[in-house]
Amino acid sequence: MRIAILSRSPRSYSTKRLREAALARGHDVKVLNTLAFAMSVERGQPQLFYHDRALSVYDAVIPRIGASVTFFGTAVVRQFEQMGIFTLTTSEAITASRDKLRCLQVLSRFQIGFPPTVFVRNSKGVRPAIEMIGGAPVIIKLVEGTQGVGVMLAESTKVAEAIVETLQSVRQNVLIQKFVSESRGKDVRALVVGGRVVAAMRRQAQGEEFRSNVHRGGTAERLTLDATYERTAIRAAEIMGLDVAGVDMLEGKDGPLVMEVNSSPGLEGIERATQVDVAGAIMVSLEKGAKKRASVKPQPPQVFKD
Repeated sequence: MRIAILSRSPRSYSTKRLREAALARGHDVKVLNTLAFAMSVERGQPQLFYHDRALSVYDAVIPRIGASVTFFGTAVVRQFEQMGIFTLTTSEAITASRDKLRCLQVLSRFQIGFPPTVFVRNSKGVRPAIEMIGGAPVIIKLVEGTQGVGVMLAESTKVAEAIVETLQSVRQNVLIQKFVSESRGKDVRALVVGGRVVAAMRRQAQGEEFRSNVHRGGTAERLTLDATYERTAIRAAEIMGLDVAGVDMLEGKDGPLVMEVNSSPGLEGIERATQVDVAGAIMVSLEKGAKKRASVKPQPPQVFKD
């Protein structure tokens, strides 16, 4: 197969590992800069251009869309979809999972545990919102933050009000979430690929830091999930429409609490902690998905009559 990896960071660990895994399985693979595309939207003929030239033919696409380019990146993925090219992660799933509020709204229809969360736009509603979820301390999150950026712990309602007011003054949307004290400084990440957990790790923050992200100095160790956590991770990925997902969970006193479902999970921390070939598992899933897609007879374009 000819595979395109959409990534702005060709030298990043995750991109390199995916490329290596594709080459190891005999595929022709190219890393394409997401921002170097242009789209032609014409009647009956969607096209993509790369560095101002018509894009050559690809059989499958692996999107690695960063949070800072979500809008344009998902537009590129959507164009591949309109051209009938298999994408490992759909544009709709990327959009839904990238927005933390939307993700929780989708999960809320199902029996998936997550910390009580409120979203308010009026600064006067912050105090009642905090009381609604049991009072301070609370976690305040930017709706589109990643790798622990834009996640703050407010020990008191007064501090929470000040943080929310400051963020809203610079047009940032924030969530207020109940602080799960029993899981302070640690969480679980499960890497779901093709409807199964292929690797899992427990991340632990260092010192007084409450965020456990490896990018923020946290440590990680291999973890064998119990059945409840495994089912929760698989179901959360399925609900969000993700074939590949990093599902982050807190270890609540009553069981797993989903914090986030990541559509472009980093591979470095989990591969090094678990010694599992996650990139290889992703490639196997890509092959199955592309083969299944190829077996489906393409539908002719719809024509709408007045």
